[in-house]
Amino acid sequence: MIGFIIAGLVIGALARLFTPGRQKLGLLATLLLGLAGSVIGGTIASILGTGGIFELNVLGFIVAVISSVMLVGTAESLAARNKKNVTR
Repeated sequence: MIGFIIAGLVIGALARLFTPGRQKLGLLATLLLGLAGSVIGGTIASILGTGGIFELNVLGFIVAVISSVMLVGTAESLAARNKKNVTR
């Protein structure tokens, strides 16, 4: 369980590093997006037959980072849209 949390934090940090621009996400949001990306990456790797959902492998890690980048971008666009609606 601790390894899963650490992997989620690393994947979330890498996703923020690869996402262009400055993100206004805290540590908890980075962790949660990284964990979500880890689950997505593990699921896709499991479907492709390269390992289990909670097993660390190269393909799952790469897919996890890519999906986390997309999740960070989505979270940022939703936050920007909500901020825009609040200021109206």
